[in-house]
Amino acid sequence: MADSPTPLSSPLASPAPLPGSTQPPSTETGLTTSQAPFIEQARSHGQLYIHQPYELYSESNHEAWRRLFSRMVPRWQRYANDHFLAGIDALCLDPDRVPALKNVNRFLAPLTGFQAKAVSGYVPAFLFFDCLRNREFPTTITIRSADRLDYLPEPDIFHDIAGHVPMHTDKHFAETLVRFGECAHTAAEMAAGIRDEHARAQRLTSIIHAMARFFWFTVEFGLMRARDGSIRAYGSGLLSSYAELEYACASPDVQRFPIQLEWAINQSFEINHFQPLLFVIESFDHLYGLVDELESWMREGRLNNVAPGEPAVNEADLESFLEQSLRHG
Repeated sequence: MADSPTPLSSPLASPAPLPGSTQPPSTETGLTTSQAPFIEQARSHGQLYIHQPYELYSESNHEAWRRLFSRMVPRWQRYANDHFLAGIDALCLDPDRVPALKNVNRFLAPLTGFQAKAVSGYVPAFLFFDCLRNREFPTTITIRSADRLDYLPEPDIFHDIAGHVPMHTDKHFAETLVRFGECAHTAAEMAAGIRDEHARAQRLTSIIHAMARFFWFTVEFGLMRARDGSIRAYGSGLLSSYAELEYACASPDVQRFPIQLEWAINQSFEINHFQPLLFVIESFDHLYGLVDELESWMREGRLNNVAPGEPAVNEADLESFLEQSLRHG
């Protein structure tokens, strides 16, 4: 999750010129992360949900996808969980070309009802979870440049489509994401009953902290135990990272513990280095049960004062929950 404008409901129909310019956007840049005029224009118009202008991808963009995909295949085969590997096959991703979301959705939707939904940038927390509740996955359409394959602080289409979306083909995992979305609505409904504005914001900040940490240590950086007892990755942050996937599953420097809800929601994390502490689940039924428990704890007030620290809850995330709580008030 990173910084973005307030969304509009209507998608961007076509790339518009930059303010004060009569020239169409250059296709030489393509849709390279942090360098795409199409995305800048969408943001300048306050448009979060957009279409994917596939014709704007440059050959350099496709080359970046090809290199990212080809080097991940042996790592996936060694360290990814079986559900992910089945998902990669089910989506029929082209290893040589950036995927068109309409083709991804053609294979994905019949399996679990999920669809990849193009966005221009960061999706505030409540909107993100609400998309999951509606079986939509906010998907970045830009791709990192070929000289930055190893690390990118913000999501790109490789992280989202090759990291996240194969997991969305699994029915049990998909239902868990929907359940996450329902938890966000529960938080907003509960906050609606708090009349004092400061107390409402304080309560929601703590709950968002808990949800963000739990999501990070599961959906983004989660490990699971395979049938043979080995440790495999199911978190998208691992499954889209060539170096960290092996590190997370095999390095003796990583602490790996069976997940405990109270630990995960109070555990800080930083995004700019390999994760030293990861949690292991037994199955996606186990994970679904933990999300159920998360909502129960929310209702019981056990998420009202989680440990301070990273990640910080930014203003856009808090405001998205506050706006929803006012609709319930």
